[in-house]
Amino acid sequence: MGKGTLEADKTLGILLSLLFYKMLGFLRHPLVVTADINLNVVALTGVGLLSRLWRLTYPRAVVFDEVYYGQYISFYMKRIFFLDDSGPPFGHMLLALGGYLGGFDGNFLWNRIGAEYSSNVPVWSLRLLPALAGAFLVPMAYQIVLELNFSHCAAMGAALLVLIENALITQSRLILLESVLIFFNLLSVLSYLKFSNLQKHSPFSPSWWFWLMLTGVACSCAVGIKYMGVFTYLLVLSIAAVHAWHLIGDQTLSNVCVFCHLLARTVALLIIPILTYLLFFYVHLILLYRSGPHDQIMSSAFQASLEGGLARITRGQPLEVAYGSQVTLRSVFGKPMPCWLHSHQNTYPMIYENGRGSSHQQQVTCYPFKDVNNWWIVKDPGRHQLVVGNPPRPIRHGDIVQLVHGMTTRLLNTHDVAAPLSPHSQEVSCYIDYNISMPAQNLWRLEIVNRESDTDVWKTIMSEVRFVHVNTSAILKLSGAHLPDWGFRQLEVVGEKLSRGFHESMVWNVEEHRYGKSQEQKERELELHSPTQVDISRNLSFMARFSELQWRMLTLRTDDSEHKYSSTPLEWVTLDTNIAYWLHPRTSAQIHLLGNITIWASASLAMVTYALLFFWYLLRRRRSIRDLPEDCWLRWVLAGALCCGGWAVNYLPFFMMEKTLFLYHYLPALTFQIILLPVVLQHVNDHLCRSQLQRSVFSALVVAWYSSACHVFNTLRPLTYGDTPLSPSELRALRWRDSWDILIRK
Repeated sequence: MGKGTLEADKTLGILLSLLFYKMLGFLRHPLVVTADINLNVVALTGVGLLSRLWRLTYPRAVVFDEVYYGQYISFYMKRIFFLDDSGPPFGHMLLALGGYLGGFDGNFLWNRIGAEYSSNVPVWSLRLLPALAGAFLVPMAYQIVLELNFSHCAAMGAALLVLIENALITQSRLILLESVLIFFNLLSVLSYLKFSNLQKHSPFSPSWWFWLMLTGVACSCAVGIKYMGVFTYLLVLSIAAVHAWHLIGDQTLSNVCVFCHLLARTVALLIIPILTYLLFFYVHLILLYRSGPHDQIMSSAFQASLEGGLARITRGQPLEVAYGSQVTLRSVFGKPMPCWLHSHQNTYPMIYENGRGSSHQQQVTCYPFKDVNNWWIVKDPGRHQLVVGNPPRPIRHGDIVQLVHGMTTRLLNTHDVAAPLSPHSQEVSCYIDYNISMPAQNLWRLEIVNRESDTDVWKTIMSEVRFVHVNTSAILKLSGAHLPDWGFRQLEVVGEKLSRGFHESMVWNVEEHRYGKSQEQKERELELHSPTQVDISRNLSFMARFSELQWRMLTLRTDDSEHKYSSTPLEWVTLDTNIAYWLHPRTSAQIHLLGNITIWASASLAMVTYALLFFWYLLRRRRSIRDLPEDCWLRWVLAGALCCGGWAVNYLPFFMMEKTLFLYHYLPALTFQIILLPVVLQHVNDHLCRSQLQRSVFSALVVAWYSSACHVFNTLRPLTYGDTPLSPSELRALRWRDSWDILIRK
């Protein structure tokens, strides 16, 4: 054993000596790290930052849609839940991050465009992230053209065009999301191009994995900012699918290798984006845990999961609904507004305005405010008592119940009488015995819609239920129509025949709930105002909250009234419109969203030129005439697929949208057009100019054209930055189109 120990010590000593020798070698010679730095990228990044960050805090006032996004930033700072139908929460969280880094406490009233920011609002921090995103568009445009294997000259042209595009600068310098959306759109394209180029010579290398994963993350970020980002994601997926299809046909790769390639793409471009998208909502819901002004749009269960609000009211409610329970019933549909089943002592008029008659029974409506008349008692038809027994007898799916109005003690009823505003449906009322031949029909069968089994118990907040009338098979339903003045403009409730099909307006849930203890009416009325005592926890899972929040975002429709600066997609291409973002309160200094008209017109012309050339080449290739070498043709096709495709998917969907549209919606599509422009110019120079003289003349024309674009940028610069007051005559001179609304003080 001693001999083995000596040998081990000897071996260890040799290893240490070798290690020491290597260290001495490092000390004898300097440790050198080489880095490949593209100075063009560095310079473009610098000028991009200068153009977007220069005097970023000016104006120190609310500019256009900052009034909209600023409210959500304040909600984040105060951890208050909100719902915005414009898109997922990632973009709002990025803006809120700027506020957090700047120490913003959320205390500012975002109620008026032009309002001066108070000293506690870190304007520079709030505008920083959109400005950085806008600045990085410049070097990213350069790199995209390079990755498409076009020349450095064409790449510099794309970057410089993005640099001097006035509308992109304006949109980048404010608390807005378009520049961030464009950034992730271009990042997803750039990442995929880098990955695709690495595929040719170093697949499965660390760089290959990095760019592939970044493609998926960038696509998810684009979708997480605005739903329009999904179209760029689908574009990248489509190109990746075509490349994968070619990969499958590559006979030089083994089946195992092809499978690994496809698996890697599936994980990076499908699974990673989904998980990242879920992560945005997870962080969003973790941050916003307090009740806020948008609570009522959400379900009772969602509201109860928030701190304060309904959670404070429902804390301690019994979970299981029993015979004798006192409940409020909320319509799950929530449209046209959240409301609760309601009744009051007023009756339906004998004769309606159209001459039809009614039952003259007590009105039953849906009331959009919390009220003591929203309370109902769930009664066992076989017993007279209106209190919960000991032990309580829970109600299950399929049980027959009666609903007694708490304040008037009349039973919910329906019969073969037409509803006031929905004549094809039955009237719902609380029964009054007039001693005439109209017997009470007040039995209802409870059906739990979201049950797991037919023996499920009716639960507070959690159960979504329907009430099916025993006599007529009609279902208690919110029609959504507003009753006339005799119904106090409340919402109509009807009995809908089962044969008409299922709809969410037929579904209700118990929101507030207590076990009734008082049989006497006066004591019961006092009880209806008292708090509950039993403590039951109702924490929704993340996936349940995510699903509901996502559904509400997709289906919520705000009132899109016409705006002074709204426009149509056809007006964007020709720049027939602008938006006055801000006007100085004392001088003529103003900020407008107004594009560089030379760049906009040239970009549209370049895309038309590309389309004509593409189809010309395609027709000639069909006749076996190859105008371009195969590598040039593939490069030309890929550039068109990304740039023309990027323009199309970010522009054409707006023709199908029924919402108020503005010029800034066109900016993501415009960016792809701008990148295509120098690609077309290089193609014309390389393949259509046959002689050196033609190339020289064409180059001179390009220089003159770019000089004119710079001149337009400089001319519109006072309206881009808003830092230079202009005289009325100078402002009139800038009205190059009659449709441009340049503000002139009188």
